[in-house]
Amino acid sequence: MRWDLLFDDLESQLDHEQREEERALALEEERLRLGRLSLRDRLTAMAEEAGDDPSACIRVELRGGEVHDLRPLAFGRDWMSAGLHGPAPGARQCIVPLAAIAAVLPGRTQIEASLRPVPGSAARLAERIGLPFVLRDLCRRRLPVQLATDDGRVHGTLDRVARDHLDLAVHEAGTVRREREVRGVRIVPFDRIVLVSFG
Repeated sequence: MRWDLLFDDLESQLDHEQREEERALALEEERLRLGRLSLRDRLTAMAEEAGDDPSACIRVELRGGEVHDLRPLAFGRDWMSAGLHGPAPGARQCIVPLAAIAAVLPGRTQIEASLRPVPGSAARLAERIGLPFVLRDLCRRRLPVQLATDDGRVHGTLDRVARDHLDLAVHEAGTVRREREVRGVRIVPFDRIVLVSFG
């Protein structure tokens, strides 16, 4: 009879130790998963949580201190395209280099959503495209843009996009890029770009 109690006690201790070991392993796996999260992963998770809700925005502070409410539309390797919400009238879109984000200012539910595990899937083509490719597309379309850099804002049309910089023909907002309208050309390194807005 005493042996039965002893074996029950040993079995209970082994069960408890095994549960504690499994719990410690699960905590360590979660720490490792969180340690591998990138800013892009967290922004993507916030955007997926918002779904198709047109009012769902992510508040972002960019280098230089500007704060914008963005509705992410697509993510590339090192950039995000988004609807730009704010006091300016009309639907505007923008391209934000992820390196230009100084801080994300999420709400409580967005923080929780950003930490959830996202099921692994084969990366879509857009997720492998870098910033130069997207800027070349804007250049090809000859869309007038407002370019925000670390040093200020300027309006114009992208003339050329090279490997690590672009040429912007500067002209007044609301005018078409014509030689007589161009006030000058700015060659801007990509790493100085904070925001490219258009539309």
